[in-house]
Amino acid sequence: MDSALPHPDQGRQTAADGGAVMTFWDHLDELRTVLLRVIALTAVAAVAAFLLKDELFALVLAPRTSDFVTFRLLGTAHFSIQLMNTGLTEQFMIHLRTSAYAGLLVASPYIIYALFGFVAPALYDSERRHATAIVASAYAMFIAGTMVNYLLVFPLTVRFLGTYQVSPDVANMLTLQSYIDTMLSMSLLMGLVFELPVVSWLLGRMGLVSRAMMRQWRRHAVVAILMVAAIITPTTDAFTLLIVAMPIWLLYELSILLVSDKPTPSTAKTKNQE
Repeated sequence: MDSALPHPDQGRQTAADGGAVMTFWDHLDELRTVLLRVIALTAVAAVAAFLLKDELFALVLAPRTSDFVTFRLLGTAHFSIQLMNTGLTEQFMIHLRTSAYAGLLVASPYIIYALFGFVAPALYDSERRHATAIVASAYAMFIAGTMVNYLLVFPLTVRFLGTYQVSPDVANMLTLQSYIDTMLSMSLLMGLVFELPVVSWLLGRMGLVSRAMMRQWRRHAVVAILMVAAIITPTTDAFTLLIVAMPIWLLYELSILLVSDKPTPSTAKTKNQE
């Protein structure tokens, strides 16, 4: 039968090798080579970050004082949050983990390039162009989200929670572990939040959302954005809450511009059939 599934050893042509037939095992070997290169580069970047300990933690720990660039621009009153260590091996393990994350972040452009280069030959030219735009946009927005977190959201969170006291008799004793965990988790969260325009565009292409629908639900979205901002930055300061909510609201407005009211070819074909 023509519809029978091919045997794993049966090859397919790829655009990358000029039409040469590659078997399943050839592709597996190629994937292994790509993964080894990715792991090697990430390891080299992580080792470099480990050796540059002073420079690395100067960046990581900068948001805990009023000398940070964001606080200088906002004219924040002087403050300094002292961190402490409670475990014998904790500082060394945090150094290892932070270096690994830094190495992964530095190597991420090559990781995306290498993995996409492995998948791209299986795509048609039009699919490859769209996939390239989607992957590049998603990566750029994720990096933008992590930068917004580092420069705006995380510093404001640290300032509020690190200086908040129920009584002057109760001093804050913040651990380095808590500080690093909060920074990493919030960076991941803001990176995912910044994927909103890309996800909205994809849903629009699939015909699941439209510009009119997003405009209709704008007021509900504003309430949801304020709730998300309140969760990210649990502060009673309305100014801080608005500063955090503003980028997310701008992302929603950008998503409205990216989503088209015109039906996609698939949805238009379905409507014509009905």
